[in-house]
Amino acid sequence: MNKAISVAISARIAAIRLAVPGARHALPQPLAWRLLRNGESDPVQQGTATTVVTLLDALYPATDYRFEAEGFEPLSFRTRDCAGLVRAVDYGLVQNTDLSDLAAARKNADALAKALSDTPLGGTLYIAPGTWTAFPLKLRSDLTLHLAEGAVLRAPSVRDGWPILPARADDGRMLGSWEGLPDACFAAPVHAIGAERLTIEGKGILDGSGNAGDWWTWPKETREGARRPRGLHLIDCRETLLLGFTIRNAPSWTVHPQGCDGLAAVALHIQAPHDSPNTDGFDPEGCRNVTVEGVRFSVGDDCIAIKAGKRGNKGEADHLSETRGVTIRHCLMERGHGGVVIGSEMSGGVHDVTVEDCDMVGTDRGLRIKTRRGRGGGISNISMRRVKMDGVLVTLSANVHYFCDADGHDDWVQSRAPAPVVEGTPYVDGIFVEDVDVYGLALAAGVFLGLPEMPVRNIRIRGLRIHSTDPAAIAAPPIMADGVRAMRHEQILCEHAQIDIDDASLLSTDPISLPNLLAPR
Repeated sequence: MNKAISVAISARIAAIRLAVPGARHALPQPLAWRLLRNGESDPVQQGTATTVVTLLDALYPATDYRFEAEGFEPLSFRTRDCAGLVRAVDYGLVQNTDLSDLAAARKNADALAKALSDTPLGGTLYIAPGTWTAFPLKLRSDLTLHLAEGAVLRAPSVRDGWPILPARADDGRMLGSWEGLPDACFAAPVHAIGAERLTIEGKGILDGSGNAGDWWTWPKETREGARRPRGLHLIDCRETLLLGFTIRNAPSWTVHPQGCDGLAAVALHIQAPHDSPNTDGFDPEGCRNVTVEGVRFSVGDDCIAIKAGKRGNKGEADHLSETRGVTIRHCLMERGHGGVVIGSEMSGGVHDVTVEDCDMVGTDRGLRIKTRRGRGGGISNISMRRVKMDGVLVTLSANVHYFCDADGHDDWVQSRAPAPVVEGTPYVDGIFVEDVDVYGLALAAGVFLGLPEMPVRNIRIRGLRIHSTDPAAIAAPPIMADGVRAMRHEQILCEHAQIDIDDASLLSTDPISLPNLLAPR
């Protein structure tokens, strides 16, 4: 009999994994379940699960429960304690105001701040059903922010008076950031700095209103001396749980954990229009011990982009820290530039990343690694197993000639001739792929373009199955590097890369780079 597993338990919500063999994000068939309390024989809740990670809502704190599902052993669990519940509506919140009504947004922000200050340590700030517009809310330690089903906490569409995070704190730590470097940025609609034991949960919605203001019209610029805000920005936090809510329309990256340790994002729904700029779904940067489970993505850029900061133009590196220990499972990436992406900001190093039992549908890339000369740092021990890709342009790619930044097309970045190994030379070592099914392949099953002075090493592929190709696919370069030829329906290609594959017929001897770049200079 299968075993149900408790993925995350708060005072009022539980996320249960129903790991049916072979299931990825969705269950192969619905499963009936019921929930009993304190040894009672009659269920307090019952329903039907359709996804592997199933949410149980409206639980009581500090209560023993027994969960039963068809074909699974019963699971007993106890909800967390709650030191007290504070209802934000009791502090004068005004709902259904216009997105441009700044007076109402400030009034609601003041009301939320007062309610937050009255919430005891270990207590819950409860946001009731309704649409509430407020300026950014800064959360603190030992707190649960609970978004009830039907609650929408949204940012105003106008940024007049919007708080700005400086690039660095007084002690020099990076606060505001942009694409891996310290930089002033507008504070996220919901954010926390140095918080511990923080939970954000519920079946409600966080809405960044990026679609309503002008945020998406200046993607790479600044206004009032600041970069665009994230949707949810967590800086130097510890023991953080994100559970069950929907977050949408972020002004830039949707969820950005920065310098965090011990973070779980479970059963979220992360949304952005497909044409919204740089609205990555989940971007852990300089983080350790991160779990992303049962999350559904549909965004305008990469679904998950794992980062570790970027070395400055003069070699500045004091803001860098490694990302290590990221586990991604039972997720659905429905659309985006990449399913799981590592880089290109990876100068601090990205290590020990596992992706398993996921679906990727209509993403441009499946597993994508990108960096370039000048970044330094390394990427190692990246594993992907039991993943299905449908309508993905390129299944696997590692590109160490990524043409980002103003000098990205310069010859020293793009040259295929060997260069000296220096501090800014990045390395990629250890990519393990197993049991991946590909449908509707468009460009190539795998493209691995390394540096001649530092090849991509230890690529191991087992059980990669190409079931079908996209008949409407149009030939195009499969990676973002200069001098890469267009491809269509090709297999696995490598240049300055070492590959060990169980099916030699999938390995192509055709070049990746055009002849003029391969010729001696």
